[in-house]
Amino acid sequence: CNGCILAAQKRGMLETCPFCRSPLKHYSASTTLARVQARVDANDPDAISFLANQYCMGGSGLQVNAPRAVELWTKAAEFGSTEAHFELGTCYSKGEGVAQDKSKAHRYFELAAMQGHVIARHYLGNHETAKGNPGRSVRHYLISAKMGLEESLETIKSMFVAGQATKMQYAEALRGYQAAIKETKSPERDEAKPIFDRMRKSRQQQSK
Repeated sequence: CNGCILAAQKRGMLETCPFCRSPLKHYSASTTLARVQARVDANDPDAISFLANQYCMGGSGLQVNAPRAVELWTKAAEFGSTEAHFELGTCYSKGEGVAQDKSKAHRYFELAAMQGHVIARHYLGNHETAKGNPGRSVRHYLISAKMGLEESLETIKSMFVAGQATKMQYAEALRGYQAAIKETKSPERDEAKPIFDRMRKSRQQQSK
């Protein structure tokens, strides 16, 4: 989680091997890409998805190439990558690197949600809301709210005020959300939340 990442960074653990604690070597972008490509050639879904991200964002010295990113995410998804399914859903939804296809976007979000991707689950709720199916959308939002997604809880609250969700559903969402937050609460996560929230908002603004 983000709290673990922050705690590890503070302790200098991100600069050492997690197994032997030897200092990590810092490779050039070209060397890093070569090492990643070796894992891509071995059909490692995490490596494939990582390379897709580099093409999407123009990282590791690569030029931005959205179609190539989609191609790689598609391959990673074939090997079961949850994040790749989500990224493909986003690409097809926005028409980035591929022709816009809301039907395909919905399918990829479904696959990601079935593998536990909380944002994808929330997006499924948004999809049903847009189709005028509040009964179906609230069921999706309930799942993601119980996974600790505040945005889903607030959406159910708004639906309750608008008469599209029952008081019982809002109460269920609130209890589930509070339980999820309680189970995962830690000082490190509290400290990390605003930092990673700013990073997420920055990435969202860059993608617009």
